[in-house]
Formats: sequence, structure tokens, C-alpha cells
Amino acid sequence: MRPLQGGYLMLPYVVQQGDTLLRIARRFEVNAASLLAANPQISPELQLMPGLLLSIPTGKVTVYCVQPGDTIIRLAGAFSLSIQALAAANPGLDPRQLVTGQLLIVPSGGYHRIVDARAEYGHVELMEDMEMLEREYPILSKSVIGHSVMGKPIYALRMGEGERKVHFNAAMHANEWITTPLLMTFAEDAAQACSLGEMIGGTDMRSLLKEVTVWFVPLVNPDGVELAQEGLRRNHPHYATLLQMNRQSHRFSKWKANVRGVDLNDQFPAFWEEEVERRAANGPGPRDFPGIAPLTEPEAQALANLTKKEQFDLVVALHTQGGEIYWNYRGYEPPESERISYKLAQASGYKSVKLRGSDAGYKDWFIQDYRKPGFTVEVGYGINPLPIESFPDLYDEIRPLLIAAMEAVACDK
Repeated sequence: MRPLQGGYLMLPYVVQQGDTLLRIARRFEVNAASLLAANPQISPELQLMPGLLLSIPTGKVTVYCVQPGDTIIRLAGAFSLSIQALAAANPGLDPRQLVTGQLLIVPSGGYHRIVDARAEYGHVELMEDMEMLEREYPILSKSVIGHSVMGKPIYALRMGEGERKVHFNAAMHANEWITTPLLMTFAEDAAQACSLGEMIGGTDMRSLLKEVTVWFVPLVNPDGVELAQEGLRRNHPHYATLLQMNRQSHRFSKWKANVRGVDLNDQFPAFWEEEVERRAANGPGPRDFPGIAPLTEPEAQALANLTKKEQFDLVVALHTQGGEIYWNYRGYEPPESERISYKLAQASGYKSVKLRGSDAGYKDWFIQDYRKPGFTVEVGYGINPLPIESFPDLYDEIRPLLIAAMEAVACDK
């Protein structure tokens, strides 16, 4: 691959709906401080207004002439940058069909993977990454299992071909959205290891995925995550209602519920009435309102329907924070649950906890109805939302835990 020329460039960029400072910095492979310095009119504390013109300090760039057989994934790898950065530097580029002879601006790189967890990660990033992953790795296939209140598709990603089935879900609570890129990063790493015949942490992923099929639902609550990441904008269709539920604040960083103010992890038919009494919520709001009945919310329905259809052998729901693993539910759990929880704890460094005084959660319902191992994992330590800077450490904790969960099912035959 021969670059035509090199140089330095300040790119113009028009802010789009959903953009944040970190998202733009990630897209163009620049740091947030440089972006702020080049645009003194913006502030990290304020929402970016769609239509605002920014200057992007891209540093050194290369112009490349597309050759026969080039793909966006190959070029991103060759130049050590993300697919998103390459697309962002070339407005109008169709990443699915590069044209021979086309000239591309290639910004300075340094990051090459499909899933990029260096900024807020939500519905848009998930859709783009799932498409790329499915195209790159035949072992992965995506499907839509339902839709959110606002009509966003709720995606599942299937990996493997084994008889035993494991399910991982994330971002049921809006401000716990960092669990989504954690799951997606693991899906990419596992698929790549399987494709190349490589090991992950001493585990032969290709062999493991012949015994186990994994179903990921990385973003259960897309509407809520959008609020938690971007705040409330005046053109939101539920603007007045959400503003009232959030005590007239446009900041939604503490929001856990879906867009109707229902806590999705209090929506499952496992002693739901007791959970309503314990929560004693006055009505819809940022957290802890179980709804007017179990499974009224389409996001919870989608997860329940997938579980009923696939009859999983083990499930793990990722939440934040606390560094704990909950494995029991009212004595309905099978004997092996505690043993598996200790394996997950050993793998991650988290604490295995026998929980009391909690009902209506996804893992509660799964254990109650299926009498199989179910786990809620509280990832990391701190205050929600956990900072994106903590992602590498969190992934180091979660990756071996997810592998241990898969191995537990593979061994239990």
C-alpha cells in the first residue's frame, strides 16, 4: 500500500445528533484536550448542539489510492487505526464498497479493532460494530429480538455451535452502559481467537465454541442509555414527561430506567409484588420503579422471550458496580451455582455473595423458572456511571469471568 502524499490537515466537522466530545475525539483519533484547544467555543460540561461547526486537529495525514481487493477492515489494520476514524475522515465513503482508484484521507492511527471503547458506546456504535463483526467473522450472527419503547432494535449476537447455551446481557440499567462495550469487546476477541486458532488466557476458544453457543444481548436498554450519555434534548418525543420525572434536570447521568421510567431489572415475574412493596416507589422515575405489572416493558419482554425460546443452560447479567457476584435466589438455584460462582470469583477477583432481599430481577426469574445457574455480576468499583478511563481494568476483570462461565457449562455435560 503506497501513500500518494503526506501532510497536516485541520478537518471541518459539523456536529451531529448524538455527538459528544469523546465520541468525536474517538472518531477522528484525537484526544479530547486537543479538540477543546482547537475549539474554544465548546466546553466539556455542555451539550454539543447539532449543526455546530468544529475544527478537527488530525495531525499528520496520508492520502491513499484504493487498490483492487482493498476493504475498509484491511486498510484500517494496515494503517493501525479504527474503522470509524477512517470513515470519519472521508465523508460520503461507503465502507461496504470501496472504489478502485478512490483517494482516501488516512489520519494518523494507533488503534485497530472494530469495537472501540474509548468514548460513550450506545445504539449507533452497536449497530455499526455488529455489522462489521458479522462481516469479518462468520462465526458471529446478529438478530433482532425486539424493540425498545422508542422503536430501537434490541440486538442479539450469536457465537459458536455447541449444544450447551450460555447467555450474557448488559446495559439493562442506563447509566451502567459501560457493560455494553465490555461484552462487545469480548465478542470480538473471542471471534478473532476462534478464527485464527489462538488462545485467550490459556483457553482454546475454537475448541470451546464447538461445545458452547453464546448468546449476547449487549444493549437491553437503548433508549435509557441514550439519555444517560447525551442528556435530554428539547426535540425528544418524551421531553416534558422525562423532564418532570428527572426533577426538571436535563442531566441524566444517574438515570437507570427505560424511557418510561421503569427499572427493567425489576420487571420479571419472580415475587414481583414483594419487590414493589420493598421499593415503595411513588411512580416512574430515574430508578427503582418496577412498573404496573411484570413484563410490561418491551425491553424486558424481548429478553424473556429470547430466554424462553433458547432455554439457556447458564446466564450472566452484567451490571455495575461493587465487584460482587450474586448466584442464589430463594433456594431455587441448583447445587452447582455456588461452586460456579466461586470459579467466577476466582477468575475476576470479585466476591461471591449470597444475596437476600431482592426480587423481580432477570437472574431471579431465570433461576426460579428454569432451576439453572444464573448470575448477576456487579462490575468494577466506584460510582455509576463508571468512567470510561477505567475500561481496560474492567475488561481485564470481566474477560476471564466470561470465559469461566462458558467453561463451566462445557464441563457440566
